[in-house]
Amino acid sequence: MSVVMSMHWPEVTPEQYDTVRDAVDWEGVPAAGGQIHVAWFDDQGMHVVDVWESQQAFEAFFAERLAPVLEKAGLQGTPHTTFSPLHRRFVAPTIEGAA
Repeated sequence: MSVVMSMHWPEVTPEQYDTVRDAVDWEGVPAAGGQIHVAWFDDQGMHVVDVWESQQAFEAFFAERLAPVLEKAGLQGTPHTTFSPLHRRFVAPTIEGAA
């Protein structure tokens, strides 16, 4: 069953996010089991909402690809992450690719 992963990481800046994104290259080489990724920043820090085929798929991506880059990038703090079962997903037919 697909899950929604919600993450809030107050200490991460847009520049750090972009550095990690470029190093991991999840847009060029998508993560196995990753379906949708949305990230934004406000005065509370970084927020991410993803849809994954399973929590295990996210955990494998994190362990194998993301964690080593996060360590090298020296990000501070610990993200607050939750997983919930996906009830419904809709992607407008005109939406394609990364923005």
